[in-house]
Amino acid sequence: MGLGGAWDAPGYGPEHIDDAAAAVEAALAIGITRFDHADIYRRGKAESVFGELLARDATLRGRILLQSKVGIRLGEGGGFGHYDLSGRAILEGVQGTLRRLRTDYLDLLLLHRPDPLLDPAEVGDAVGRLLADGAIRAIGVSNMSAAQMDALQDHLPVPLAADQLELSLAHHGFADTTVLVNHADGVLTSFPHGTLEHCARRGIEVQAWSPLAGGRYSGRTTAAATDADRATTALVAEMAAAKNTEPEAIVLGWLLRHPARIVPVIGSANPRRIAACAEAEAVGASMTREEWFTLFQTARGKRVP
Repeated sequence: MGLGGAWDAPGYGPEHIDDAAAAVEAALAIGITRFDHADIYRRGKAESVFGELLARDATLRGRILLQSKVGIRLGEGGGFGHYDLSGRAILEGVQGTLRRLRTDYLDLLLLHRPDPLLDPAEVGDAVGRLLADGAIRAIGVSNMSAAQMDALQDHLPVPLAADQLELSLAHHGFADTTVLVNHADGVLTSFPHGTLEHCARRGIEVQAWSPLAGGRYSGRTTAAATDADRATTALVAEMAAAKNTEPEAIVLGWLLRHPARIVPVIGSANPRRIAACAEAEAVGASMTREEWFTLFQTARGKRVP
């Protein structure tokens, strides 16, 4: 999302392409080979800048996986923004993405947000056409519950491959909904209960967007920080020092320790922050149950019941 300059700028320049190249190089250097896009990011400029990189290096496309998302209208021309997962919007969205990315196919297409007017049969037809044409190789969703995925799956020609959700040490509702079953505080979390379990049973990859919580615990300061935020930031720094790693690796490692095998979408275009995530898998693998729960309870600001 961070590529391509300002959201409202009319275009991009050579400096934005160079920034994108530096981000991609940093990602490849630590073994990241999948890149996440959406047709709305920077109003299409993020995809266009990435397409410039693919045009520069003919070998790059064969070394990476590309996924993108469609289904959000930003409200061009002064209109209201809204969601649109009509068959026509899906087909047009994918064609626009392929054009901007300068590629013939997406490894994975995600439907960006649940659309109240979604017709599952219409979506299934559009997805079938894209698969048959070779424009996409797999289909997934973003921000959908287990029930929404099941309703859609009945009309899709292939199994859903992924669900991208906001999951992080800050956005920890997925853990709250687990520990707060049969507890009065369970009504306070909005995370759709049973979604991670559904994904595990169906073999649907769980992707986490904003897994670093915008840097809340790894360097970003804000006047809106709570006592729990400050305590968690201090704890993350302490654990990073003890493990001789970076705070970003601790924050991501907490997610990776979860048995849902969460795949974090780092989101940053900053080469330093990308490099700081290099040891996240090792940190997650070595994180003890006590360390995991200490981070969780510190971030939530109170103990589990």
